[in-house]
Amino acid sequence: MAKDERNDGSSVAADFVNFLNVSPTAFHAVDEAKKRLRGAGYEQVSEREVWTLEAGKKYFFTRNHSTIVAFAIGKKYVAGNGFHIIGAHTDSPCLKLKPISKIAKGGYLEVGVQTYGGGLWHTWFDRDLTVAGRVIIREGKDGNFSYSHRLVKIGEPIMRIPTLAIHLDRGVNDGFKVNTQTQLVPVLATSIKAELNKVVSENGPVETESSIDGKKSNEKSSINNQKHHSLLLQLLADEVGCEPDDIGDFELQTCDTQPSVIAGATKEFIYSGRLDNLCMSFCSLKALIDATSSESSLENETGVRMVALFDHEEVGSNSAQGAGSPVMLDALSRITSSFSPDVKLLEKTIQKSFLVSADMAHALHPNYMDKHEENHQPKLHGGLVIKHNANQRYATNAVTSFIFKEIAIKHNLPTQDFVVRNDMPCGSTIGPILASGVGIRTVDVGAPQLSMHSIREMCGVDDVNYSYEHFKAFYQEFCHLDAKIAVDI
Repeated sequence: MAKDERNDGSSVAADFVNFLNVSPTAFHAVDEAKKRLRGAGYEQVSEREVWTLEAGKKYFFTRNHSTIVAFAIGKKYVAGNGFHIIGAHTDSPCLKLKPISKIAKGGYLEVGVQTYGGGLWHTWFDRDLTVAGRVIIREGKDGNFSYSHRLVKIGEPIMRIPTLAIHLDRGVNDGFKVNTQTQLVPVLATSIKAELNKVVSENGPVETESSIDGKKSNEKSSINNQKHHSLLLQLLADEVGCEPDDIGDFELQTCDTQPSVIAGATKEFIYSGRLDNLCMSFCSLKALIDATSSESSLENETGVRMVALFDHEEVGSNSAQGAGSPVMLDALSRITSSFSPDVKLLEKTIQKSFLVSADMAHALHPNYMDKHEENHQPKLHGGLVIKHNANQRYATNAVTSFIFKEIAIKHNLPTQDFVVRNDMPCGSTIGPILASGVGIRTVDVGAPQLSMHSIREMCGVDDVNYSYEHFKAFYQEFCHLDAKIAVDI
């Protein structure tokens, strides 16, 4: 592909930064994906309903509002044909609020959090933090109530985890080890200021009156105030546009308030949290949308183009909306059965399908070069990294790697290879989970980055564009290339 035929890399990166800044949580990332898909003509279907699908049409569904699957059916698709899928994940390591988050000690109001995933927790100290996630809201009047979930993000910094002064810990520079239970606790306010503002005091919750089912009661308010600081509940209510008593429950996490930016002396980097793995989620989503945007894009397509963005990868994928659940197999089955009642066609479909498991990769760090295997040192701006592991921590094999590289060669896109050192443990992805659970051919890839699992990560602008272009070419080229490969015959 000639350079002038590609999207301007800086415009793709700028779009990605916008995506990051409206996606502080998996819920928000899925919500933004929904908006983009609807804008591109994708129709939402519900897993609770019977699907009536048509060739040449585009659809998506969500599960728990933290996992989303979108697919475009080729006009020449028939049941039994394959799916070409890119899978990524929407979650990132973070600090999630505990079910009872209210902590008061030493004259401070603190917020109890639990660690989610394998974060570099020392990077969360001395950052300007806020909260984001979803709240369950009680709505109604005259005794008729309904319940809905609302996304929320408090835009301003409201919390901080302060470090201990070096004067009180002289050995800290010899090794900073965090006790995540006692030291990784955000400070929300001082007790005296909260009391002066008549929101909460250390002596108990503020008495308020509310109407529930037509009766005056402060029972629900008292229960919430026993679990969470009234100050926090009021901030949430103000943001959502309800009363604190209307908040039934929530799933919230702390997040950095510093916005994602294109930066560096030559504007070649992206500095942001959650690059792992919103970078791959964005690139695959944008690739699918742009590969199905024109009226003719699905004209000669015989398969189904799909993106699947899962929650809970960072904690093992074992949830109803994780890659370890039946969500992908359910999607393949339901789409296939919409075009034929023959259940035996699903096995045929799986063997004709292909998955790109897209999760960020480790770029060579100039200050820790010995952490990479000598012959496998991915660089920023070097293109997508194909991940290999003989012990199947990645699902790549010679055939799947060849297919992915051939697409890159045809479009003049760079690729790199990664193998972890023999004397170091190897991470993993959704690739082996889906390859073994579904039986689908899989290649594990990812864009190179630095500071993975830090509150503030770093990747290259060029690699965002390379990833997007490579994924788009995969959607457009896979069927033609796969027809020429003979294996298991």
